[in-house]
Amino acid sequence: MSFNIVKNDKKRVIIVGGGFGGLKLANKLKKSGFQVVLVDKNNYHQFPPLIYQVASAGLEPSSISFPFRKIFQKRKDFYFRMAEVRAIFPEKKMIQTSIGKAEYDYLVLAAGTTSNFFGNEHIEEEAMPMKTVSEAMGLRNALLANFERSITCSTERERQELLNVVVVGGGATGVEIAGVLSEMKKFVLPNDYPDMPSSLMHIYLIEAGDRLLAGMSEDSSRHAEQFLREMGVNILLNKRVTDYKDHKVMLEDGTEIATRTFILSLISISEPTRPY
Repeated sequence: MSFNIVKNDKKRVIIVGGGFGGLKLANKLKKSGFQVVLVDKNNYHQFPPLIYQVASAGLEPSSISFPFRKIFQKRKDFYFRMAEVRAIFPEKKMIQTSIGKAEYDYLVLAAGTTSNFFGNEHIEEEAMPMKTVSEAMGLRNALLANFERSITCSTERERQELLNVVVVGGGATGVEIAGVLSEMKKFVLPNDYPDMPSSLMHIYLIEAGDRLLAGMSEDSSRHAEQFLREMGVNILLNKRVTDYKDHKVMLEDGTEIATRTFILSLISISEPTRPY
């Protein structure tokens, strides 16, 4: 395989990542005189603020996914390639990707963020992250499957594991998913599952810090916590998750929460955005 992009007399800018940063830069470089190449592992831009709506079946994936080729179809000197970057060779001004090598004059890494498992491989294997449309679809399917299974399971212990939902991380994503799940409990379950008391569903939001939305004002944190508690979300502050096994989330203080829906909404920066 090959990039199959002819290097002309214009300087080439390769942008790795088609999220908000990469997309904005690609748009800013319109009529700049550069040959622009956008590289992303998906062939669409996704709108992260609404991923939680896909996870809760409130929106279809197509509502928050926008094909790059549609966005840039009238652009000259612009190329898109669906690929993953495997290595960078600054001394040669070259990147190695899953479809081959490409030379550049300027390279911008706008890869965004990844889920942060804090080095816990077991949690990484078991938890459900919430960073991409595909992960949101997986969570949606798991939630709906658990609801169906809770109707026909044979023991109360299994039913409670299926109906308990644990969200780890009190940032924006964690607050959003906890809020929309509480709305699902209040408005969807009574109509779609009339033979199952919605009171059996319990939503837990666990945060290691002393408040939700730590990156925002204390007033915003206080209002978010108040709203979620009024919606029936069990908020656990100053609690740290240490492991997940046998369908139980284990906390540092020895507390255990039975669940088969373990959602992780912690993030870390995958790579800084910088030119080479």
